[in-house]
Amino acid sequence: MKAIFARLAAYPAPIRLLAFLAIVVLIWLPFALPIALLIRDPNPLTISAMGLLFIVFLLLIPVWGRRVHREQRIFQTYGLILTKQMGQELLLGLGLGAISLFALFGLQSWLGWVHWQASPEPIGRIILEGSLTGLGVGLAEEIVFRGWIFDELRRDYSPNQTLWANSLIFACLHFIKSISEIIRTFPQFPGLVLLGLALVWAKRSTHGRLGLAIGLHAGLVWSYYIVNVGKLVQYPGRVPLVLTGIDRNPLAGVMGLLFLTGLAALMRWLARRQLRSH
Repeated sequence: MKAIFARLAAYPAPIRLLAFLAIVVLIWLPFALPIALLIRDPNPLTISAMGLLFIVFLLLIPVWGRRVHREQRIFQTYGLILTKQMGQELLLGLGLGAISLFALFGLQSWLGWVHWQASPEPIGRIILEGSLTGLGVGLAEEIVFRGWIFDELRRDYSPNQTLWANSLIFACLHFIKSISEIIRTFPQFPGLVLLGLALVWAKRSTHGRLGLAIGLHAGLVWSYYIVNVGKLVQYPGRVPLVLTGIDRNPLAGVMGLLFLTGLAALMRWLARRQLRSH
C-alpha cells in the first residue's frame, strides 16, 4: 500500500482524486452493505451510509497526506485551523449567509412574489435542527470541496484554473439527476457554480482558512432550512417559478442567481483585497 501511495504522487490531480475515492469506497463497502440490509427506511439508510462514508474519508485523509504529499498536518494544509480567528470568521460567514438568504426572501415579499406566514411547527425546534444541519453540511462539504479537492487541484493547476475546476466539480456533483430533471431544473446549475466560486473566494480572502467558507455555506443551508421546513413563505403564483426558484429552491431562480452573483462579487473583492495587501 505504501508503494501505491508513493507512486500516486506522480500522477495528475484527476487520477489522484479518483484513486482516493476508489480507496475510500473499497474500505466503506464492507461496512455499508450490512447497513443496507438492516435498515429499510431510505432516509435513515442514506444518513447512516453517508455518515459512515465521511468517517472513512476523515480517517484516510491523514494517511493520504503523509504517504502521497509528505504532509504531516494535512487538515491544516486544507485550512482547517482551530483558532479564535477562524471561529470569528465562521460566525461572520454564518451571519452573512443567513442575512443574504433572508434578504432575498424579504425582497421577494416586498415585490409581492411570496407571502410570509406563521410556521405550523415549533419554530425553536426548526431553528435548532437547521443549525445542526447547516453546520454539519457546511463543515463536511467544505472539508471535501474547498479542502481535499481544492488542495489536489491547486498542486497541478494555476489559481484561476483551480477556482473554476473546483466550482464546476462542486456544481456537477450536486446536480446528478435524470436528464429530464437536469433540463427542468437547469437554472440551479449556474447557481451552484456561483456558490462554488463564492466559497473558493471566501477561503482565499482569509489566507486559506476554511472558517468563512464553512460559515457562509452553513448560514445559507441553515436559513433555507428554517424557511423551507418551517413553511414560512407561501408562493401565490403571481410570477413564473423561474423568477422565484423552481421547486421553491432559491438557487434555481433568477432572483437567487442575482443574489448569488452579489455574494460571489463580495467574496471576490475580499479575496483580491487580501491578495493586494500581501
